[in-house]
Amino acid sequence: MKSIAVTLALGTAMFAAGAVLIDTGSPDPPAIASGTSGARPAGSVQALTARLERLPGDWNTWSALAMASIEQARTSADPATYARAEQALRRSLDLQARGNTGAESGMAALAAARHDFAEALTWATKAVTSDPYNAAAYGVLADAHTQLGHYRDAEAAVQRMNDLRPDAASLARASYTFELRGDTLRAADLMRRSLTAATTDSGRAFAHTCLSALALEGGDAHTALKEAEQGLRASPTDAALLDARARAQAALGRNGQALADWQRAVDIVPLPHLVLALGEMHQALGHPPQADAQYALLTAQDTVRASEGSPPDTDAILFEADHGNPARAVTLAEQALRSRPFVAVHDAYAWALHRAGRDEEALTHADQALALGTRQALWHYHRAAIHHALGNDTAARTDLDAAPALHPLHAHHARDLIERIGTRP
Repeated sequence: MKSIAVTLALGTAMFAAGAVLIDTGSPDPPAIASGTSGARPAGSVQALTARLERLPGDWNTWSALAMASIEQARTSADPATYARAEQALRRSLDLQARGNTGAESGMAALAAARHDFAEALTWATKAVTSDPYNAAAYGVLADAHTQLGHYRDAEAAVQRMNDLRPDAASLARASYTFELRGDTLRAADLMRRSLTAATTDSGRAFAHTCLSALALEGGDAHTALKEAEQGLRASPTDAALLDARARAQAALGRNGQALADWQRAVDIVPLPHLVLALGEMHQALGHPPQADAQYALLTAQDTVRASEGSPPDTDAILFEADHGNPARAVTLAEQALRSRPFVAVHDAYAWALHRAGRDEEALTHADQALALGTRQALWHYHRAAIHHALGNDTAARTDLDAAPALHPLHAHHARDLIERIGTRP
């Protein structure tokens, strides 16, 4: 952390349920360079398309259209939008092959959105080579390194990004760096700076979402709720903020309100982690038909993913481990880990192995998931269950103490585990 600490006056990255910044939507998408200036034309997909009807040779706008499409895919959960983004990026590169940092950054962002992080790293490296002074290019480089488990390289990229342009996106990635290391106080300070620097509703919504998650991981559900509600006043249909408020409500025992927020979030965009949270809340409340309906949707989504050859995400692995076939969950996790050796994937693999009865192997990966010091309640609960299965109840208690805010379904299992530890001879 020595190099990142230098930029504390400027800021520093973010951790929301193990997601990468590109996947969850950065406060500002990577800049679309005009030559090497780093300028970015603003506008919606419709506005950019209209501009290209007048100026079909504008390679800069083709890149901007691609980034707008990637953001649209995030908010619509429509993977077909990625194909349109790739077409736009390829068109930009056809028009301007050399020094097209915007398109190269866009290709990196697109690859990351598709969870092809090796490809993302290749394109991001091209982008920073084309323009070593383009801060946004270092952002996508940091994202790729993070998901590939190259944490020191990611920190160096974030450092460079902040040196060049300490804006909302740079500060958010810096916050994430500290969050991964378990320094949630410093992460929250930097995310508040990102919030102040944000210039768009989506950027402010993103910062409030992260601040809510950080507060919840610190055991402060009231602050988590406050942050989510502040964001929702300006962005009432933001699914990530609704998810954040649901988690805070659940931590406060307001399960009905949490259920309503998760339902609304899924109605807006049925992303797997939202569908899983909603299904598990129905299960926790004793609503089997409603839970089964959400689990059926998750199964259908995973069938589509597999048919497209996309790598499994942690949500699919955890769903299969808890509600499907643990042996298949192990296979999915092994597939994911080959292309994405990130801490969240190590946790999912550990849980799949535990559910499959392979606890010695599970502990190795649970330790890797928490090796950076990341404060993730679910991961600590997972390792606690693994320690208990291996007969180490002292270590299990320590991990349970570090899990202050679990989803109600997992909180129920954690209470059962505490009782078993208390009565174990």
